[in-house]
Amino acid sequence: MFADIVLPLAVPGAYTYALPLEMEGQVRVGSRVVVPLGKSKRYTGIVIRLHDNAEQVKVDKLKTIEELVDPQPLLLESQINLWRWLANYYMCYPGEVMKAALPAGLKLESETLFALADAVDAHDPDLPQSETERRILQALAAKSNPLADLRKEAASVGTVSALKRLVEAGLVEVEERVSQAFKSKTEVHIRLNETYHSEAALNTLFDTLRRSPRQAELLTAFLDLSSTATALTLQNPALIRPVRRTDLHERMGDAMVAALSGLVKKGILKTENVEVARLKTHKAIPGLLERPLSEAQQTALDEIRTSFSEKEVVLLKGVTSSGKTEIYAKLIRETIAAGKQVLFLLPEIALTTQITTRLGKLFGDQLGIYHSKFPDNERVELWKRQLTPDAFPLILGVRSSLFLPYQNLGLIIVDEEHETSYKQQDPAPRYHARDAAIVMARAQGAKVLLGTATPSLETYTNALNGKYGLVRLETRFGDVSLPDIVVEDLAELRRKRLLTSPFSPRLKEETEAALARGEQAIFFLNRRGYSPVLQCRGCGWTPTCQRCDVSLTLHQKIGRLVCHYCGTQYDIPTHCPQCNETDLRDMGAGTEKIEAAVEACFPTAKTGRMDLDTTRSRSAYEGIIRDFQEHRTNLLVGTQMVTKGLDFGGVSLVGILNADQMLNQCDFRAHERSFQMMTQVAGRAGRRNTQGRVVLQTRQPDLPLIRQIVENDYEGMYRSEMADRRIFRYPPEVRIIHIFLKHRDERKVAQAARLMGDTLRPHFGDDLLGPDKPAVGFAQMLHIRKLLLKVSPNFTPSSVRETLLSVRARLLSIPQVKGLTVYFDVDPV
Repeated sequence: MFADIVLPLAVPGAYTYALPLEMEGQVRVGSRVVVPLGKSKRYTGIVIRLHDNAEQVKVDKLKTIEELVDPQPLLLESQINLWRWLANYYMCYPGEVMKAALPAGLKLESETLFALADAVDAHDPDLPQSETERRILQALAAKSNPLADLRKEAASVGTVSALKRLVEAGLVEVEERVSQAFKSKTEVHIRLNETYHSEAALNTLFDTLRRSPRQAELLTAFLDLSSTATALTLQNPALIRPVRRTDLHERMGDAMVAALSGLVKKGILKTENVEVARLKTHKAIPGLLERPLSEAQQTALDEIRTSFSEKEVVLLKGVTSSGKTEIYAKLIRETIAAGKQVLFLLPEIALTTQITTRLGKLFGDQLGIYHSKFPDNERVELWKRQLTPDAFPLILGVRSSLFLPYQNLGLIIVDEEHETSYKQQDPAPRYHARDAAIVMARAQGAKVLLGTATPSLETYTNALNGKYGLVRLETRFGDVSLPDIVVEDLAELRRKRLLTSPFSPRLKEETEAALARGEQAIFFLNRRGYSPVLQCRGCGWTPTCQRCDVSLTLHQKIGRLVCHYCGTQYDIPTHCPQCNETDLRDMGAGTEKIEAAVEACFPTAKTGRMDLDTTRSRSAYEGIIRDFQEHRTNLLVGTQMVTKGLDFGGVSLVGILNADQMLNQCDFRAHERSFQMMTQVAGRAGRRNTQGRVVLQTRQPDLPLIRQIVENDYEGMYRSEMADRRIFRYPPEVRIIHIFLKHRDERKVAQAARLMGDTLRPHFGDDLLGPDKPAVGFAQMLHIRKLLLKVSPNFTPSSVRETLLSVRARLLSIPQVKGLTVYFDVDPV
């Protein structure tokens, strides 16, 4: 028997290994196995196929599976099918999908260890050695070490070459060790020896402990915590519960340690390590799910049910604060009652804090949560639980939760389906979670509900064409009016010298009034940091990243310049290196500068900031949201994170500080995204019983899109955008594939891009644009070229895929462009 195995490597296809006789019947499709690769490496792979077709392989050259990691398969067949589709559609390698899909704790990789050879004395003065070699040998005298540790021990350059000399001399040996990152969480539990499961035996025991008062005191505390008295009264020793060591320590303090050791030695108590779950569960509040919907919500729910009888996918287009979550909850309850599972997808981790609380109150311990801010061990534990009969029926998560095992999927809810966060950018697979969810649901016979106030043009077109069902929810819950949007002309204010801060006079006035009434405000600016540009007043010099072709962003709180592409940090210069001028001024504003301006303009405001810099950890973003929700802060400054479905009842004012930043981007989707983002952030205002107000600051107040935002005219925006898309042939009229080429040598990447363009143009003609140098043509020490392919409906996806992959393969086989990277971004956003 042979097994085709996917390894977590960017290589085409799967590797074939021989299956040892003793593993036949144990290794199954979806099993995790350890296999050798090359001379010494070991990897954990996933078995995707078992067969006995010896004609497909060179049997004499096959390596053999070394170890079966899990007794039960780690993946379901439906997951493997999804992996295949993702690799195929998004033109990436199966190993790249595997790396994205599995939590780190499930990906075992061998680690190279170095050890002293037998009979070698590290302190032997006759051994020929340099100072670096001597330090390495002394480090290895105690234990085997990986290379990273040896570099620290040697504390000098040339560690690798020194190791190589020692290995060649036979003084050091190399070994490979496969280690598993995931470790089950255990607790020490204490039990009473069965000999003392009677009242008489315990009375006798206490007589013998008269000279050991500490032990008697500890035993008394244990009997109390373990409910022994109740068990003996009911004459049912099985009711005697084990006691956690931590609970006993809490009761007795440090004095417990010696006493417990004595009782264990005497055989009175015994300890055991018990595996416990890390996953937190929630407690449902009875009756919440029974709350009736409003008339508009009930009508929408009935229409969704009707649409699901005819369509696999339904779009729920509901204005902000219309109560879509309550409709979701009713559908979730119906699906779980039918014995099926539900996946609730959100675009941002930040959203899970609020929605977790709401769904936890409704569904209690039926709810499981999965996202990247959780510790890896918790994600592994949830993955394994989903393979058991005790699987969570409801999973709440971001795009990575698509990869979890679902044994009986019935419904996928994609909330805020228009969000670009659903699209994975780097690394591969560059998949769109919304589209992958639809494919996954179709394969498993599940339904998909897409919910948003501002659908993507692709989704809305599918709904209007009848491919998806369409349900509208046009009124806010409680019949609250949509916010009143006031447009402030920044160009006119600047001309009249009325703009003395980032806030217009109207925004200042409205903010002061809202804070005086005890209400809250949100300021939205989609740029983090203090200032995007630092510029010399004398010659205009701007510091740029040495690894990327971008200007550095000033971050005043950490006192550094930061590249937002590669993350490299630099010292803030004291003078211009070109003209020696010391007057370096920050140009433009980010959320950090706005936060400082708020503190200066509104001294009574209690300010919070929500952007990538302040939400690095799970507890950080939870704390920011909790503080604002509980009114410990009353003015929140944030990037697009604050636009995405957060529900704050006290917000009466939203300030959009720079609409032009989004409108002027060089992207055919700029107006669509601007409408979505500004409409969503405006929807944070007035979400209870009063109408909110939005102050929108722009230099282009006469732009038609601004009027559409003010009037909440999605249909008008859709019509005008679709007219342009038809003329210029952009999605949804055609599909788009970006082709990126990267190399360290600019001349070579330019040459390769021209060659690829010339090879593809006979196939696609004018639908192939480029190659061009993108806006950022140098990033992370690599020069970049890009081609854009518009795929007409008359091309089949398979023919386009075959052409692109074959041309890439031919290009990469040319020796002159060794080191070239070519990848595809299918359906970019």
